[in-house]
Amino acid sequence: MIIRPARLAAAAALPLLVLAACGAEPRASRDGQADASAAAASGLRQSIESATFRTPAPAAVDAATGSPTARGDALPAQARPDPAMARAQILLDRTRFSPGIIDGLGGENTRQAIAAFEKANDLPVDGELDAAVFQRLASGDGGPVLTDYAITASDVAGPFIGTVPEDIEAMARLETVGYADAREALAEKFHMSEALLDALNPGVDFGRAGQTIVVAATGPAGLPGEVARIFVDKAENSVRAFDADGALLAFYPATIGSGETPSPSGAHTVKLIAPRPNYTYDPSRVSYGDGGGKLIVPPGPNNPVGSVWIGLSRDTYGIHGTADPAKIGKTASSGCVRLTNWDVEQLASGVKPGVVVVFV
Repeated sequence: MIIRPARLAAAAALPLLVLAACGAEPRASRDGQADASAAAASGLRQSIESATFRTPAPAAVDAATGSPTARGDALPAQARPDPAMARAQILLDRTRFSPGIIDGLGGENTRQAIAAFEKANDLPVDGELDAAVFQRLASGDGGPVLTDYAITASDVAGPFIGTVPEDIEAMARLETVGYADAREALAEKFHMSEALLDALNPGVDFGRAGQTIVVAATGPAGLPGEVARIFVDKAENSVRAFDADGALLAFYPATIGSGETPSPSGAHTVKLIAPRPNYTYDPSRVSYGDGGGKLIVPPGPNNPVGSVWIGLSRDTYGIHGTADPAKIGKTASSGCVRLTNWDVEQLASGVKPGVVVVFV
């Protein structure tokens, strides 16, 4: 792939759709549902802020099938945000041990972030959120993990493109590969899943400026020092950034290559940093794809390389962002190293050409 610095382009205006309701439900029912949703969101916020670690109770099991019994909730247990997990993920994010997307659900990326945090803090390394990890995270940062945020005119200005095309040829026909809508943009701005954003803000029109919403209180956008070395662990699917003294600056979960298009090995160097890059697919220079002609996809957070490209001395390889932060570490890449957009932006803030990148 070939990356070129972006040329800003205004997106075509999207048509305004006006929907008229054919009927209206009883006001008392509608207000009652809104009150219940608001109460649930307020309770979730309080639970996340006050969460402490508790060993989960074992699930009830059906004696005949051996499967967990139904709990009677609208959502399965694995789909509901756990307040303690959400709080831990935000604290990990603020200490630059990135769990990837903050969703309150945990998973492999969170496990790896916890393991890296344990190693850095001389705790037994098992990647599990336990009382010792929770206490160390909370004792180092006692500030609120959620905050109120007033949606700005800039947040809703777009350009938004509705459905993001999956086909690269369709992307190439756009003027920018922007966010689908303001909801997606706000979720990514605060490193959150859209589901968690919705749970904390039921019924909110995220496309209207001036509204106050509840979001994750993430940490500084930059790093505490300049990056001297980057280690890419292909077995662990992770990236670590170190300063010149060998101190760990940040840990990030990553998608790194695939069986068909593996990432390189050994030491390389950073060649360039391109914010808001174009993405060029040139079948004469890459070994993936279905052939066809050369295509240039315009910049935007949902283009194939996301919001930043850190180009390496190995031609066509780099560290870059993604259109789908929830899939970091869960899918393959075309040989490059893929991070969430916010993680690659943070990494790029401390990187200069010449920084050594070691693949292990």
